Amino acid sequence: MSVELPFAPVDTVIRRNAGQLRVSAEAAEELARRIQARGAELAEAAAQRATEDGRKTLMAEDFDAPIVDKDRLELPIAPIDRIARLDIDDRYRVSMNARIALTGELESYADTVATAAATLARHADRRTVKADDITTYYELEPYFE
Repeated sequence: MSVELPFAPVDTVIRRNAGQLRVSAEAAEELARRIQARGAELAEAAAQRATEDGRKTLMAEDFDAPIVDKDRLELPIAPIDRIARLDIDDRYRVSMNARIALTGELESYADTVATAAATLARHADRRTVKADDITTYYELEPYFE
C-alpha cells in the first residue's frame, strides 16, 4: 500500500513533540503509514454510521471528533481525504467538515504517538527519534489502554 500522506508535515508533527531531538526520515515515514491506517479505519467506521443513518455523505459527527480550525492543522487535508476513501465504497462522499474533523483527529493521534516515541528515544539515551521508537510505541500501546 502506498502512503498518501506527505512525510514532511508528519516530520513537523514529530519535531514539535520531540523538543531538541532529531527525527529520522524512517520515523516520519513509519508514522505516516500508521496515520494512514488509522484514518482508513476511522473512515470505515464513519461510513458504517452514515449507512445506519441512511446517508451516503460522511459528516464530522461520524468521526466523533470536533471540527478544528483548519489553518491550525499541520497535516494537509487533501491527502487525508484520499486516505478516508481508501477502504470505503466509492458511493460515499466526504463532507469538508468531515475531512477537517478527520485531519484534526489524526493530527492529535500523531501528537500522542510522537510524544511517546520521543520519550522512548530519550529513554534509550539517543538524540534521534527513529522508526523503531514508533513501532515500539505500537507494541506497548495495549498496556496504556
